[in-house]
Amino acid sequence: MTELKDLPLWQRIAWKLPLPLRKRYGFIRFADFPRLKLYERLAVAKGHLKPIQSDYRVVFEADLDKPACVLVPDPNFMACALHGGILPPVEVYHNFEYDHDGRILNGHILHDTPPIGPMSEEQAIEYLIQKDVPMHVWNAKRGNSIKMVICRKDQLPANRAWRNAWKIDQNLELEKGAA
Repeated sequence: MTELKDLPLWQRIAWKLPLPLRKRYGFIRFADFPRLKLYERLAVAKGHLKPIQSDYRVVFEADLDKPACVLVPDPNFMACALHGGILPPVEVYHNFEYDHDGRILNGHILHDTPPIGPMSEEQAIEYLIQKDVPMHVWNAKRGNSIKMVICRKDQLPANRAWRNAWKIDQNLELEKGAA
């Protein structure tokens, strides 16, 4: 019997697929990867890509009467974004159609849309903002207050004792070109 280490790389990767995917597709080459559904691509990527922890956080205020929200990029998401060929374009999430109960009617577009290529860490954070932060926060044409800040992890307070009182400082000094 052939040992796993003696197989070509694409067969070793396919051999490590979860059993239902192996039964359905057999051995998968990366060239065939886009034909998988999104959740299958994510499952394969989680098993084969090393998670990458980002040092950046997104702090935003979706509702001014509530504390600021902190968005931490998932290490598996960052690995998928930096690798490429796994995630659909972010516009797919904006093209969802909802019924009167709030259920998505055309979720198949997540699986039918070809995946996008590799991104930089900055592009991955922008993708995540457009996907997970409410549109009225990141798509505001102008306003009289700062609603969102991208910062490093070490710029956030380490003590979470007063977490429910966090607000974005409106007197922030922004970098040149930012706003």
